Amino acid sequence: MISNSTIVDGVTAVILAGGMSRRLGRNKALEPFGDETLIRRVIGRARRFADAVLVVANDEARVAELDLPDDVDATVDMFPNMGPLGGIATGLSAARTEWATFCACDMPFVSPPLFRSLLSLREGYDAVVPVIGGRPEPMHAAYSRTCLDAVRGKIEARQLKASAFFDDVRVRLVAEEDIRAVDADLMSFFNVNTQADLDKALEVAGLEEAQLDS
Repeated sequence: MISNSTIVDGVTAVILAGGMSRRLGRNKALEPFGDETLIRRVIGRARRFADAVLVVANDEARVAELDLPDDVDATVDMFPNMGPLGGIATGLSAARTEWATFCACDMPFVSPPLFRSLLSLREGYDAVVPVIGGRPEPMHAAYSRTCLDAVRGKIEARQLKASAFFDDVRVRLVAEEDIRAVDADLMSFFNVNTQADLDKALEVAGLEEAQLDS
């Protein structure tokens, strides 16, 4: 299952930064995380497996606030208030590649090896989606532009569950045991919603750095 190549050709890493950060009480994308912000940490990891990086934000003001690197593209959500499906549709529409991976800006342990592994399974499918705890993880997955019509159709029908379009496309579901072969602790799926989450993430990141330095 595992692909060890560095950059996967023809792939855009889409990072969703449209959340309101209500539980944390401030813009979590801009939270300090070591010597960078949380979103810049995610961008740095995305650069290790994708040709391009694209950030989807709520509006132009949010894009400006994020102060993104010059080589990172940004776009405004085409379907505001439509939840994750709106972000998926916007990302697929704006990406200049046939395939795109998706994750949120509050996922500090996004794993390049895991995304390379998911992308290695894409032949013959429109989507490659991990299954964790018996449930698909549609917001940490890879999608082809062939999914776009199905996603837009669900948005128009106001069927806004993130996985609502799966029945209309060819989906490769990847079992948890295969995911754990690459990411044993499933930290790729950890996201920061609260101060406690942020504290834990900083602690884990600190331990990782200590291990690298030892």
